Amino acid sequence: MATSELSCQVSEQNCERREAFWAEWKDLTLSTRPEEGCSLHEEDARRHETYHRQGRCQALVQRSPWLVMRMGILGQGLQEYLLPYQRVLPLPIFTPTKVGAAKEEREDTPVQLRELLALETALSGQCTERQDMAEITKQLPPVVPVSKPGTLRRSLSRSMSQDAQRG
Repeated sequence: MATSELSCQVSEQNCERREAFWAEWKDLTLSTRPEEGCSLHEEDARRHETYHRQGRCQALVQRSPWLVMRMGILGQGLQEYLLPYQRVLPLPIFTPTKVGAAKEEREDTPVQLRELLALETALSGQCTERQDMAEITKQLPPVVPVSKPGTLRRSLSRSMSQDAQRG
C-alpha cells in the first residue's frame, strides 16, 4: 500500500502590531489500496497455472484547519464531513452581548464553563459555601462569662461532692 502526503504551512507576521500566526497541517493524503469486490483468480489444473489479479483504487483524504474533511476515491466525487468543534477547544469561545449590561440582561454562563470554574475553585482550596463569622457564632451555644477564676472550681467541686453523697 503506497501513500503520499502533502502538508501545508502558513505563517504571517505583523511587526507593527507585534502579532504572529503560524499553522501547519496534513492537507492531502493519497493512498493506494486494494479495491473491494474487484479481484480475478483463475486456475488451470491441467497446465498447473494460476492467475490472480487484484483491483486497486486510490483513496483521497483532504483536511483543512477549518475542521472540514473531504474523503473519496480519486476520479470520483469527494464526500465532505464537518468535524466536531469540541475536539479542538474544550470550551466554546463567546463574547458578551453587552459588557455594561445589568445582570438581568446578561446571558447565562455556559454549563461547560460553570463546571470548569467549579473544578478550579475546588482544586485551589477555596470554599464555595463560605459563611460570615456572625453566622457561625449564632450556631454556637452562648458564652457564660466567669467573674472570678475560683468560682468555676467551687461549683464543680460542690457538684462532684453532692453526686458522691447521692451515691
